[in-house]
Amino acid sequence: MKKAVKGIIGLTAALAVLGGGLAALKLTEPEDTEESTSSSTSEASGSGITLLEDAEIKSVDVKNADDEYTVTMIEKTEEGAAATYTIKGFESLPLSTSVVGTIPNNASGLASTAIAAEDSSSLAKFGLENPVITADIHYTSGKDVTLLIGDTAPNGSDVYVKTSDSDMVYTVASSYLANYHKTVYDLVDKVVLEEPAEDVYPIIKSVRIERDDIDYDMLLEYDENSDDDEFMGGTTATHVMTQPTYAYLTIERSMDITNGMFGLTAEDIHCLMPAESDIAEAGLTDPFCTVTMSCDDGNTYVLKMSEPYTDEDKNTMHYAMLEGTDIIYILSAETAKWGVIEPIDVTSRFVMGTYVWYISDMKLSGKDIETAEIKVTPKENEESENSSSKSDGYTVTSNGEVVDSEHFREFYALLIKAAAEEFALDTPVPDEEPILAITYTESYGNTTQTIEFYEYSPLKALIVIDGESKYFCAKSFAETMAGNVERIGTGEAYVETWK
Repeated sequence: MKKAVKGIIGLTAALAVLGGGLAALKLTEPEDTEESTSSSTSEASGSGITLLEDAEIKSVDVKNADDEYTVTMIEKTEEGAAATYTIKGFESLPLSTSVVGTIPNNASGLASTAIAAEDSSSLAKFGLENPVITADIHYTSGKDVTLLIGDTAPNGSDVYVKTSDSDMVYTVASSYLANYHKTVYDLVDKVVLEEPAEDVYPIIKSVRIERDDIDYDMLLEYDENSDDDEFMGGTTATHVMTQPTYAYLTIERSMDITNGMFGLTAEDIHCLMPAESDIAEAGLTDPFCTVTMSCDDGNTYVLKMSEPYTDEDKNTMHYAMLEGTDIIYILSAETAKWGVIEPIDVTSRFVMGTYVWYISDMKLSGKDIETAEIKVTPKENEESENSSSKSDGYTVTSNGEVVDSEHFREFYALLIKAAAEEFALDTPVPDEEPILAITYTESYGNTTQTIEFYEYSPLKALIVIDGESKYFCAKSFAETMAGNVERIGTGEAYVETWK
């Protein structure tokens, strides 16, 4: 039997070297136990031979074409806990621990797919004379063994390997050893700031953007009124802009700015454990853009970004560092939008965002219209103030005369379509009567606001809020809404289009 087994092993090795497969062979062997037959068949094929001890590994010294590092076990925190691993000297960095762990875990109990050669006389043809990768494996038992990883086998799915305690050359599924090709840079997590779980996600109180190419800061702050779904009528985001001017934000366009630091992922890593010279060279000593996010859990995060640059693929990128970390990341400008955002990009363009039935009174006036004094009161049979969202739950008067409440709601629905087309910061307020002036009080917070539309040019109107120039809009909108004021009391259909 031993002669038969030896002959089969030799045949298998020869066929493996030639890249061929074993033909279906029918061998007649002496009677033997099932266990002996199984063992002989396994050895004959060269598949499933355990090359490395299936035991706990303390550390692995990896040397590949691009890097050298040591993957080492982290001390277990409790009895029976699975081993976790880090990289020596880089313990403070956010490593992809699941990937790092595959380096020792995949080596433990590593098994062959075939025998390539029975001796080490021809290592060069397997890429093992000067191996692509050398891994010195140290077991917690004290045993040490070196794994040599060579070229890819002709089938494309296996790689040639040899261990220091055997002269045999084997093939192993390359997927088990793929991560041995990685550098420390590849093993660092590219998530700049992990996104918290939903049940511990903090309220982002504010996001401040400071940038060299604009002469003001942008400050977005959490709006306490957003806790009430009805208050803003579902038209705006949970945050408002308070600098350089007060403005409502659009949900879709502002989320990447207010919440985008959580879960922010880099395209690549530029430098690990950077020296001051590395930070200066990346343009981060005096950063082009600084983003400060403050949360209600007491944490504040500061992201520093360099001036944008174009990479070899013509993509716009930034070098970036999160304060308190030792990594210079490479961020895409498309992802890290703080570097290019302008105030008008995130504002909702709505000049008014108050829910219609939270208005208690409104004064409408203008140079060519009769002043209308509007009063809005809940009907007495309503359960509580502001309890109804329907027109029939409120009484509306104009200059003391009761008007149709639904007709007033339709007017307001047109009024809040006032769309800011661009900012008009620092534009002088005209010394003349406006086309339309609106002063209203919110019963919800008992606050009063005045919005005025002035003629600025043949096509533009200047929007002034509480005495400050804020936006430009279409002049035709202001003129159309001024004309609609007189229709509130008559029940006449409103003009709903403007050029």
